[in-house]
Amino acid sequence: KKMKVIVTGSLGNISKPLTKELVQKGYKVTVVSSQSERQKEIEALGATAAIGKLEDVNFLTTTFTGADIVYCMIPPNYGVPDAVAYYQTIGANYVEAIKKSGVKRVINLSSYGAHLDKGTGIILGCYYVENMFNKLSDVSVTHMRPCYFYYNLNSFIGIIKEKGIMVSNYGGEDKIILVSPIDIADAIADEISSTPTVGNKKVRYVASDERTANEIASVLGAAIGKPDLKWIIVSNEQMQSELEAKGMPKKLVADVVELYAGIHSGILSQDYILNKPVEMGKVKINDFAKEFAAAYQKH
Repeated sequence: KKMKVIVTGSLGNISKPLTKELVQKGYKVTVVSSQSERQKEIEALGATAAIGKLEDVNFLTTTFTGADIVYCMIPPNYGVPDAVAYYQTIGANYVEAIKKSGVKRVINLSSYGAHLDKGTGIILGCYYVENMFNKLSDVSVTHMRPCYFYYNLNSFIGIIKEKGIMVSNYGGEDKIILVSPIDIADAIADEISSTPTVGNKKVRYVASDERTANEIASVLGAAIGKPDLKWIIVSNEQMQSELEAKGMPKKLVADVVELYAGIHSGILSQDYILNKPVEMGKVKINDFAKEFAAAYQKH
């Protein structure tokens, strides 16, 4: 019998390549999306669409019932006043639906830094959600902890165009552990194909490349015709006032600045360094630089 896998996250950066790969490997895949206009595209990939909201526990329970494996991700929602509380709400819904549906195998998309109970800004939500999943005694759970997503570098395009530099409260010689959604999808598919011990909980880090911020600036700069591009570090206070000036909500700004400060201090990647993945992903900074250049031209 074909194994039945539920993929949350609609056709996002990870879920779309993951769905393609799972369908290709012969799994029976259902993709959860809140947008009914995604249904045709989901079906075109050879998967079944389940259209509904992650806020709706009954919908999740019905969708999860009969599944062998559920991949749970919490889509970022910057419109909420408190990102961490939002994470806890959706996490609790997942846990309830897993209990009620009787699913015994879960892959949870978490983040590096989720081992810390403070000092991580918006990632604190991942710490709470991992702990919620860990209380499911008879369910096998793998927490996928990807590091710094390549596409977050696209947020620097505006300031490069405006000032010709990259600026943040991390940068310079700070080591950044980069990851591609493609490599995350591959690692999840690999995890789905492995046979876990009943009730086992484990963490799996995903990373594609490790570079200093200065090295990243050089590679991206070369790709956009600015070979002297520099990545300057500013204080947390300066970062905070710049983000507030952009009209971001105060609480979100505080969380983002704290998260970035954790990249600068290295606390975010402490546990990653002790538990590195067996192999790095295949998408390197030079590969991403091509995507970055395309986004830069379009901006």
